[in-house]
Order: sequence, then structure tokens, then C-alpha cells
Amino acid sequence: MKGVILAAGYGTRFLPATKTVPKELLPLLDRPAIAFVVDELASAGVDEILIISSRRKKALEDYFDREIELERVFSAEGAEEKLGRIKPPEVRVLFTRQQQMLGTGHALLQAEPFVGEEPFIVAYPDDLFLGDQLPAEELTARYDETGCTVLATIHDPPELERYGVLRLNPDGVHVQEIVEKPAPGQAPSREVSVGRYLYTPEVFAFLHQGWEQHIAAPNSAAAGEYYHTYALQQLMDRDRVVYSRTAAERLDTGSPAGYLQAIIRYAARFPEYRTVLKEELARL
Repeated sequence: MKGVILAAGYGTRFLPATKTVPKELLPLLDRPAIAFVVDELASAGVDEILIISSRRKKALEDYFDREIELERVFSAEGAEEKLGRIKPPEVRVLFTRQQQMLGTGHALLQAEPFVGEEPFIVAYPDDLFLGDQLPAEELTARYDETGCTVLATIHDPPELERYGVLRLNPDGVHVQEIVEKPAPGQAPSREVSVGRYLYTPEVFAFLHQGWEQHIAAPNSAAAGEYYHTYALQQLMDRDRVVYSRTAAERLDTGSPAGYLQAIIRYAARFPEYRTVLKEELARL
């Protein structure tokens, strides 16, 4: 199984920090956000990961490389714990650049030579998950059962209308449609899509088909970004998409407020930081 992480975006909601630091490297305490995603994929048996980045994100490539100078210093000190903390992941991490910000559908097309004829897990690094069983592992198990593309979901979240909500087939298994941000009271279910997908390689034929239509449209130069939703809908129309409800805790780091909440919720898992949180909240 291979993994793809979509990390080419500008991260404008975090400016000015993201003028020079990729949003995916912003830490939760001492761990960059992207490290959570890589560890999740590795725990599901993914052995190769392609990170789709952009010109401004060379620091991502440096993060996954060895740090020879620090290794020498820590080795001389006998600091084994520090050596372990800077060790690159066991999985093989590769990079390609999306040279123009043309949307998620275009980004996924960059992954086709890497993926080949294998199923693959796609991760959006704004969504982080905590727990004993994480979405990537759940997606893989569901694929083994069905042979279909699988969407990770959470059930009945607060502010349901902020999400893409699944419309399910009468069988309760296959997905008919994703309704984006439905009007209050109009949601077709209580199941919402979050940033993990397991795609079968058949998706690429539909990604190419949708891309050709996109660039052939009138005023295509101003048509904006091309998203993966066309290809996904084609798969849904053919009963080739199911869902997997995750039991993991989701942290949404896509906005400064969500990022702050994620830091607090992650820190609260550690007794030493929980004490600090309680003291600071009491002062506030």
C-alpha cells in the first residue's frame, strides 16, 4: 500500500508564519503536524509515501532527511534518546512539486506514476487523528472487505452543516453523493467526510476525463482549481465507493483557532502538560 499527502497549499490563514515555514511543519508541542500523518500511514502498512508539495516548501524535504551534524553531536554525547527523536521515519518518503496551485484533482494526477496499479491512501494534513486505531488502518480493512474506494467519516459532528455530508445508498454501505455544506435541516445523513481517502487506481481514468473537460471549458484559464470531486462522483455513480466511520479523535488544524484547540487537546493527553493547562486556565 502506498500513501499520498497533499501538501502544496499556501497556508494563507497562518501568515505571516507560513511565509517561510510550511504549515505542515507547524508543531503540536514538539511534533510537526505532518509527522502525525506519516506515522498514521506507516501504522497501516504503508511503506512508501509521496508528498505533493510546492516550490516554497523545501523545508519539508529537509525535515525528512538525515541531520548529520546533530547525529554527530548526539552520538558524541551518547544521547540515544535525542538520536531517536531526529531519526527519519522507517517509511520511504518521496516528493514531487505541484508547480501551479490547480486544485486537488490536478495534484492527484501528479501521483499517478508513483501509485501505478495499486490502491493508495490520500491524506489531507489539516486533519490529524489520535487514538489506538487510526483512519488509515480502518480504511485498509474496509478496502480488504469491499475492494472499493473508501471514505473516512465521522458521525454526527457539531455544526454538521460545515461539512461534506454523505448521501447513502439504500443498502447503507455505498455512497451516492457528498452534499457540501447542506442547508440546516437538509443534511442527507449524519455521516461526514474527513481528510482521509483510500482510492482504487481506477480513479485516474476519471481524473483525466474531468481534467480534459475542465481545461476545455469556455474561459478555462479563469476556471479556477480542478478538484477530485468529479472523479469521486463517477466512482459513486458506479457503486464503487463505501465509507468507514473512524473511532479516532479528530483534530482540525486548518485554521488558527482549530490549531490552538488541537495543541490544547494533544497537550491534555500528557500529565505534565495537563497540569500547566489547568494552571493557565485558572489564571484566565
